[in-house]
Amino acid sequence: MNQKQMKVTEHLANTDQTLFSFEILPPLKGRKIENLYENIDPLMEFKPPFIDVTYHREEFVYKKRPNGLLEKKTIRKRPGTVGICAAIKNRYSVDTVPHMICGGFTKEETENALIDLKFLGIDNLLALQGDSMLEEKIFVPEEDGHNYASELIEQIVGMNNGQYLDEELENTSASDFCIGVAAYPEKHYAAPNLDSDMKYLKLKVDKGADYIVTQMFFDNSRFFSFVEKCREMGINVPIIPGLKPLTTIKQVTLLPRIFHIDVPPALAEEVMKCKDNKEAREVGIEWAIQQSKELMEYGVPNLHYYSMGKSDAIYRIASAIF
Repeated sequence: MNQKQMKVTEHLANTDQTLFSFEILPPLKGRKIENLYENIDPLMEFKPPFIDVTYHREEFVYKKRPNGLLEKKTIRKRPGTVGICAAIKNRYSVDTVPHMICGGFTKEETENALIDLKFLGIDNLLALQGDSMLEEKIFVPEEDGHNYASELIEQIVGMNNGQYLDEELENTSASDFCIGVAAYPEKHYAAPNLDSDMKYLKLKVDKGADYIVTQMFFDNSRFFSFVEKCREMGINVPIIPGLKPLTTIKQVTLLPRIFHIDVPPALAEEVMKCKDNKEAREVGIEWAIQQSKELMEYGVPNLHYYSMGKSDAIYRIASAIF
């Protein structure tokens, strides 16, 4: 496959059809990358122009020492995002979109990561605040790190203009990153209301974001309303809907708790009537197929699917609509 490397916005602008893309999780530490390829391989049939690779911040674990005291250790369960992006790009000749987060990074570490991406020819990224630590009630930035995605965007845009943290550097080479950001049709959990959340999204776009990818949702009317609000506010960058099929009965209550989203009554009732996860999976896939078809009729530029490390359900959906 000899696909020309392009920015996400270029992929969206160069077609009059709805594109297909998906997001993957890096393998757990110690696992083989071949396990990841096994889930990507089937989806390449649908010619994704880009693949997102998530980044997972460090976690704290406590291990008991021989003297009985607890030792606090920092671990990363899914390291290797930049390396995985490079490996995927090399294997499939497809653009990759690494997630860049504020949490756990100083500005210097962020700059070094951006330099690595630049050297690898990876010029797309998704700028995120990232999750708070499990033991923290609110997000706490690193000392000399970024608190908000808008601040991270400022640093990336600065590098795009040849500006580095060390102002004494001479003959600096500008980067050329295409910057994506996340949005929440049902509002971010930390926002007091949707209007305030939308103002923050507008700030990210004003700072230099080139496109938007939404959190998963199951009610298309929420997405349509969200897009309308964006356009009314002067947010005119491409907006890509993010989708995930329900695959277990438990997810009806689990996903709303984790991602702060609603499951429409019709979908919840159908899933709760299922006698096992196999039946629930079929309901979830069919709902996602109908969601996707309606979004395509609406004219979305791209359908983006959250794989959660497994591709079989997404393959079923893509087979039905692409």
